[in-house]
Amino acid sequence: MAGVKRVALVTGGANGIGRAVCRHLLGSGWRVGVLDLPGTGLTRHFPPRARNVVLIEGDVREEETAARAVAAVAARFGRLDGLVSNAGIMVRKPLHQLTLAEWHRVIDTNLTATFLLARAAEKALRKTRGAIVTIASTRAKMSEPNTESYSASKGGVVALTHSLAVSLGPDIRVNCVSPGWIETKDYAALRRKDHDQHPTGRVGKPDDVAELVAWLLDGERSGFVTGANFIIDGGMTRKMIYEE
Repeated sequence: MAGVKRVALVTGGANGIGRAVCRHLLGSGWRVGVLDLPGTGLTRHFPPRARNVVLIEGDVREEETAARAVAAVAARFGRLDGLVSNAGIMVRKPLHQLTLAEWHRVIDTNLTATFLLARAAEKALRKTRGAIVTIASTRAKMSEPNTESYSASKGGVVALTHSLAVSLGPDIRVNCVSPGWIETKDYAALRRKDHDQHPTGRVGKPDDVAELVAWLLDGERSGFVTGANFIIDGGMTRKMIYEE
């Protein structure tokens, strides 16, 4: 890969984990297509005329968005080496209040979009022997009340990941990252007890996830890794908690 400028497409790139992934990749010499909804502030966070960035507005639930995003990246940079399917939403409601429309909105944003993007990017990624990283959640393994649609969608992402890894290999590696508590807003406002409940002694940051995603995209460093789900949660899912 010496001398080759690698190219990634990242969804949900305007904020939070997605923005951290984009910035990490750009800082490492990648060129990046950043996809997010209109009005999410793409131009506030990324220079619209930068040579190493292409900004794409669209709804990942819509089939045409995936094809258009891949085409935009290919037209600008001529190749695609990595796809990060990060866009996601949560609707937290008691089961009897959760509407079918809300269920579909979460499933389509978090899970169906991952399928649509992988399908649209397959041809380009096979050419470069690239990689896909999906973003699930520790809620694929454990739950809080009133998160049925979100937990179901993220469990689906984990299963879809290993299915894609088998179907697309050996040309394309596909792995999943499942974050726990990653504070994307006001880290300074966290309480000491928020940090103390983590075996690592602190709540996670978006850059923690970005580091792992970047490693998984880099075939020179993670070329023997595919179909895996990496939990990055400060050890919370391994901690036994008893009420006193």
